Amino acid sequence: MLEKINQWIDQTLIDFKDKRQSCDRFRGEFAGYYSESFLCRSYFVVVNDIPKPKFPELYQMGLGDFVDMQAAGITYKDTYFVKAPYAGDSSLHFHELVHVHQWSLLGAEAFIQRYITEIQTHGYNDAPLEQMAYRLQDRFEESTAPTDVLNYVQKHL
Repeated sequence: MLEKINQWIDQTLIDFKDKRQSCDRFRGEFAGYYSESFLCRSYFVVVNDIPKPKFPELYQMGLGDFVDMQAAGITYKDTYFVKAPYAGDSSLHFHELVHVHQWSLLGAEAFIQRYITEIQTHGYNDAPLEQMAYRLQDRFEESTAPTDVLNYVQKHL
């Protein structure tokens, strides 16, 4: 199943490659949180509908609520997808970039496996990978002193 999801993700990234935008546009706003080099190798795509694999096996695994959830954004590897009405939401971009880094540290198959297991065990809202992203997003929204997200994620993953 992991390989099937990973192949679907790779094809999705190919399908949207010409619509990707570099996250380096956030270097001023996210200074102190993300390095410029990280932002330059991270991308986003603005879409009307969030692409998700709708495999029957995912529903059989108890992930139907997640697959059918109306999310504002989702991350696949170095690229995240944002619904058009949320394209200007810096906080959402910040959150999804946390996931980009989680993907880069864990690798695709390990991230997918962990994410699935966490959703099955804890549910989406309480999944540790999501909790980490929301915790860092909250710090960003509170405008406290910037947290080095890349180091934080590496230490707490």
